[in-house]
Amino acid sequence: MAEIDILPANRTSADGPKTYRVKSFGCQMNVYDGERMAEMLDERGILPAAEGEDADLVVLNTCHIREKAAEKVYSDIGRLEKAGRKAGKAPLIAVAGCVAQAEGEEIMARAPAVSMVVGPQAYHRLPAMVDAAVAGQRSTDTDMPADAKFAALPRRRKSAPSAFLTVQEGCDKFCTYCVVPYTRGAEISRPYAALVEEAERLVEAGAREITLLGQNVNAWTGSDDKGRSVGLAGLIHALDRIGGLERIRYTTSHPADMDDALIAAHGEVAKLMPYLHLPVQSGNDRVLRAMNRSHTAEGYLRLLERFRAARPGMAISGDFIVGFPGETEAEFADTLSLVAEVGYAAAFSFKYSPRPGTPAAAMDGQVAEEVMDERLQRLQAALQRDSRAFNHSKSGETCDVLVERKGRREGQWIGKSPWLQSVHFYGDAAIGDMVRVTLGEAGPNSAAGTPV
Repeated sequence: MAEIDILPANRTSADGPKTYRVKSFGCQMNVYDGERMAEMLDERGILPAAEGEDADLVVLNTCHIREKAAEKVYSDIGRLEKAGRKAGKAPLIAVAGCVAQAEGEEIMARAPAVSMVVGPQAYHRLPAMVDAAVAGQRSTDTDMPADAKFAALPRRRKSAPSAFLTVQEGCDKFCTYCVVPYTRGAEISRPYAALVEEAERLVEAGAREITLLGQNVNAWTGSDDKGRSVGLAGLIHALDRIGGLERIRYTTSHPADMDDALIAAHGEVAKLMPYLHLPVQSGNDRVLRAMNRSHTAEGYLRLLERFRAARPGMAISGDFIVGFPGETEAEFADTLSLVAEVGYAAAFSFKYSPRPGTPAAAMDGQVAEEVMDERLQRLQAALQRDSRAFNHSKSGETCDVLVERKGRREGQWIGKSPWLQSVHFYGDAAIGDMVRVTLGEAGPNSAAGTPV
């Protein structure tokens, strides 16, 4: 990207944007990135647009995992252009995130209304790009030095009761269906001291729960305050010592990066919630090899046994892809068998969709769309069955619920249980409260609670 003069914090150019809106798609890491971009714009004196009002600057923080992700970006750009023409004032448009990283130059060529394209490892330079856009300069920045990004981000000053903290980015696994190694780069771990400090700032700003994020979050490594090499378990133990922090979670994990210390932490750290998101993708070993997953179905099941031994009653979540190239009906049946054996509390499941540049996109045996549709329906029916059964198994238990928002009805509140269930209840409460409730009637996605 060309050199750009950067204005000091809390200053904007005279004719620059006064309001902004960040629209984030996809994973929790995108949510974290969106929050951090908003904080940078706040520091420059650009304010969030009021609900229902048009913004002077719109940041589309994109995700490349979903099917036709790029086309959805162009659709959003078109809507913004149309609204701008109608209002007589077009907003500045920035495209950020993984679609920006993968298709930056094409976006600039295809969508003249876009002023800025910035990748997920370069968004710390967004304020400078805004200044350039005000001066009439379009710019693209898809550099990949993630460590520089974090060093440039502002201090955390506000937080919701449940906050995200990115500790690790990138991926070295190169699953054959996945674009993450190309859009987020190689695995990097943020420094231990910087993470502890950011966690402390989040708690000071109002967070009572922190979820540690990474493409392979359990690949995080660092040196603690005594210079010892530690993994994610060591970081969790450090966060456990922060006063005012009541809950710790982490996602997304890879089976290959699990170690004894992290498994043991689930039995040692009371603040570490009894919930594990561990993607498996398929229950068939041939399909797993074709995906370049480094685990087997049996190895995955034995790993879950160890977690459940360390923390009985914990909730297990997973990811699944149906219709991977070459998948037969018998191989899909192995996935259904694995689902039945695990008993997932929650899961994400998708039809395979080819991503340009990934090895799987060129594989023989692409599965017909109607076959994938039918398999996905069967898989999701099984997952909903087990999710409902897990929620019913917790009925009658008393637990703490962290209140995150008001419900739709008068006096109703909604929050999360330790098992990440959405719990709704009636009573006196406020956002950020930890309310003791007895769980009652449950569906596949939520449960009712009665305050104790």
